[in-house]
Amino acid sequence: MRVLFVCLGNICRSPAAEGVFRELAREVETDSAGTGGWHVGEPPYGPMQDAARKRGYDLSDLRARQFGRADFDRFDLIIAMDASNLADIERQRPEHSTTPVRLFTDYAPGSGMDHVPDPYYTRDFDGALDLIEAAARGLRASL
Repeated sequence: MRVLFVCLGNICRSPAAEGVFRELAREVETDSAGTGGWHVGEPPYGPMQDAARKRGYDLSDLRARQFGRADFDRFDLIIAMDASNLADIERQRPEHSTTPVRLFTDYAPGSGMDHVPDPYYTRDFDGALDLIEAAARGLRASL
């Protein structure tokens, strides 16, 4: 099983989701990407790395990359952090691709959230991690 986590810039939400999920499901191949290319090659945002590290997640080996059409062939499941990311992903879907694309919060139904808020803007890194951990547990249970 190969799972790709996608957000806007690939420096906060999706690398955090990848880091959390790879700890929960070591047998699953994970990656993360952004729909935009502004941060390609950069490590996750410092404050997100700090918040994740305090919870035991090491994101330091991750580097931002941009989502592309080939990801539909490379992954069995693509997880978007919000509806805008999902729409951007779907716009790139190849004609015959059947790879499922889901919102991450679909796996945290009790959260009351329909997206993972971007802590780059909200500055709530711990709140984002709380939701990411809940969704990661739900995703793990669904596999």
